[in-house]
Amino acid sequence: MTSDESIYRILQQHLDEQAIGFPSTWSGADIRLLKRLFTPDEAKLALHLTYKPSPTEQIMERAAADFFSAQTASLLDSMFTKGAIGWKEKNGISHWYVLPLVVGMYECQDGNPSPEFLADADAYFSKVLSFGRSFVSVKPSQMRTIPINKSIPVEHHVATYDQVRSIVQNSPGPFVVLPCICRRSEAMKGRPCKKTSREETCLAFGDMAKMVLRRKHCREVTRDEVLAIIQRNEEDGLVLQPANTRQPEFICSCCGCCCGMLSYQKFLPHPVDFWSSNYQAEVSSAACVHCGTCVSRCQVNAITLTGPSGEAQVNLSRCIGCGLCVPTCPSKAVRLNKKASETAPPKDEEALNDEIIANKKGTIGQLTMVLKVALKMKQ
Repeated sequence: MTSDESIYRILQQHLDEQAIGFPSTWSGADIRLLKRLFTPDEAKLALHLTYKPSPTEQIMERAAADFFSAQTASLLDSMFTKGAIGWKEKNGISHWYVLPLVVGMYECQDGNPSPEFLADADAYFSKVLSFGRSFVSVKPSQMRTIPINKSIPVEHHVATYDQVRSIVQNSPGPFVVLPCICRRSEAMKGRPCKKTSREETCLAFGDMAKMVLRRKHCREVTRDEVLAIIQRNEEDGLVLQPANTRQPEFICSCCGCCCGMLSYQKFLPHPVDFWSSNYQAEVSSAACVHCGTCVSRCQVNAITLTGPSGEAQVNLSRCIGCGLCVPTCPSKAVRLNKKASETAPPKDEEALNDEIIANKKGTIGQLTMVLKVALKMKQ
């Protein structure tokens, strides 16, 4: 019989085998997080779920040796209510699946994250050899950066998956806005966001919106309200980062002071090696007036005033193509260029996860990737 303690290690290993991993840590932060999210019985039942949504009856059959059907149904509801697993409806039937820690379990604590949960999450996220090694080894990336609307030159043909307004217009809805867990957690530590005073900046559409509506920690909005929120996010200098799919079901609006994803990108010497984006910024030396506006707008430290005459220069190994530097340049010296090789994202979340699984690196591969990052940092 499996002990209560060992079931959490087994669950950690099971989650680490999913598309977005859940690596073990020397500090024990991984197990502490799981204990805050799952009871021992819930942890045991979660072993019968994967990243692919499964109907309730199928899960009951898998777990029949451990739980009666009524127990399984109750445990699924309990885990979902706590934000530990995902839910979606297909043809009127409830389906359940394991969530990654990010974007997933962590964001689902948006209602009222406990200080203890946030402390364990910080310990887990802050170590490159913990969650970071999984983050940098995922191919294709779980999320991508799309340019803000005002930054795209009119002569460019832009794919709909790189146009935030097209993404919203093409979504069937419903639409919700919810508090950003990153900003909320930083504010709880006495470190309010330097870019915006608003917490309601995260957006979800379609099936993901239905899921968070069922949990009630969000606010349903209209399509026009979504577009207005996106415009405010762009004006405040937030980076638009949707799921890396052609019709994403969420868009994060990130800042370099609070957002975990952007923090990893700032830490990496060459963020473009680990992140999907089809654009990069370019500065005209002749037009640049050396004001530094673009430097302050950049969230990943990709622009510096280090040209021969003090003009702005873009480090293309750091630029993630968000376009925030373009519309605020007083001399119109900054433009966004499409990369020579454009990358189309996977069709949907399931296709993305399947592709990640196909490319998934084991522990040795992840540690090798971390070593490569460390060597680049010394260059």
